[in-house]
Amino acid sequence: MRVLIMADMEGVSGIVTWEQVGHRGSMYQEGRRLYTEEINAAVRGALAAGATEIVAVDCHGAGGDESFNSFIPELLHPQVEWVAHHPWSRYTELLEQGCDAAVMVGMHARNNTPDGVLCHTISTVQWRNLYFGDDLVGETGINAAQCGHYDCPVAVVTGDEAVVREVRETLGDGFTGIAVKRGLSRFSARQIAPVRAREMIEAGTKKALQDLGGLKLYKPGGTITIEIDTVDQVNTFRGRHGVEIVGPLKVVSRADDWMSSWNQVWNW
Repeated sequence: MRVLIMADMEGVSGIVTWEQVGHRGSMYQEGRRLYTEEINAAVRGALAAGATEIVAVDCHGAGGDESFNSFIPELLHPQVEWVAHHPWSRYTELLEQGCDAAVMVGMHARNNTPDGVLCHTISTVQWRNLYFGDDLVGETGINAAQCGHYDCPVAVVTGDEAVVREVRETLGDGFTGIAVKRGLSRFSARQIAPVRAREMIEAGTKKALQDLGGLKLYKPGGTITIEIDTVDQVNTFRGRHGVEIVGPLKVVSRADDWMSSWNQVWNW
């Protein structure tokens, strides 16, 4: 069984401030340790379920040289391989080879979620809302759509209660949601202690991967609508094939399939 772990920092137990997910200082180093250990918990669960190949992708843009490179290598489980410093939403190798399930660790809620800890979509200042057809999605929805394009189901999502609730809107109840904290505001949370949170992630991942039959592929329609906070950002889409600027804050991308439509707006 091949398992892809897609990981972000903001949804990890113990993380509630930008300083813990930025690229400098002692708070970031604390965040990196918490992050890496939740990855290890998912790896242990996957191995217990019979996984023979596990690849973990660091999807966290911390800024500086640490962007997409926030795992602590010497702390990683010895039986996981990991992808670092790769452009966001662009690692597809394992999916192209045939991946049985995806596990998403440390996910955060989409922008404008009142109880979403460190909530945002792509950027805290540039993107306001993102729609795939009629679905209002966040970064977890993007990851799920990418996996769905390659017929890989999402088996597990970990993070705060808000992101688990959000993902149920698009994936239904088949996946295993593991909430390790409950947001009290964007920058505070009532949290489960990291050691217990890791136990929950390990056990939940093991159970979810032992039975993949009830999982739903996420295959949104071909139209993406993106609302953006600044006119300058809208102008960056001007002249792109398949992309229409429909207002001062909105662009629409249309194509025959989701990946083609996404590629028209996401070319970083």
